[in-house]
This record gives sequence, C-alpha cells and structure tokens, in this order.
Amino acid sequence: MAKKFMLRGKTLEELNEMNLEELSKLFTARERRALKRGMPEIHKKLLEKIRSSRGKDKLIRTHARDMVILPEMVGAKLGIHSGGEFQMVIVNESMIGHRLGEFVMTRKRVKHSSPGLGATRSSKFVPLK
Repeated sequence: MAKKFMLRGKTLEELNEMNLEELSKLFTARERRALKRGMPEIHKKLLEKIRSSRGKDKLIRTHARDMVILPEMVGAKLGIHSGGEFQMVIVNESMIGHRLGEFVMTRKRVKHSSPGLGATRSSKFVPLK
C-alpha cells in the first residue's frame, strides 16, 4: 500500500476543504505572511486559469515564480519562466507550501571545454583543414 500524503497531519482532501486563512496556519512564516498580505492580480489570474483547466491536459505558462503552491494546484501542468524559457513542472503534493520558482533554476551549469581557435599565440600556426 502506498503511503498517503500528509502535511502537518492533514490529508490532501482536508487541505482542499480549508479556506486560505486556515491553510496558511500550516505553512512557514514567510508563506503565511505572503498569503496574509493578499494575492496580487497575476496570482489570482493564474489560479483562475488552473481552476478552469481542471481535468484538461493543458500547459499553463506563467512568470509568477513567487506564488505559493496551494493544494488546489496539485496535478496542474505549469510552464514556469526561468529567465530565458518556460520549463514544464507538474505540481505534486510534496510541493504544497513552497514557491513555484523553487522548482525551476534560473542559471545553467557552466560547461568549460578546450580553448577555441585563436585563444593562444601558438594556435595561430595550427593548420586549418
């Protein structure tokens, strides 16, 4: 039997039934403060898009990296902007209470290779094919 998801002793069904004020009491102080201050318009629009696309396998693109993940967002396919492109993230239960931007890195790994042609004085004398 698979282990059932629990967040501070509450199941996903119980979390979905809670209002925003009760739910925020289960989150960390930073997320609790963000929810207490109210949602900006961009977060409200994203939440409406997620609610309207419930059941559909549709990718929702967003720049709202600072949005707190709520229980009703579980299962949504989101394209989160990383600064240069949108990276797809499927929201699962363990992401509740975190921010969207935590799951998409903004920097790529630096890959150094061998120096190119003209990098040193000696490469001036290397014959080209």
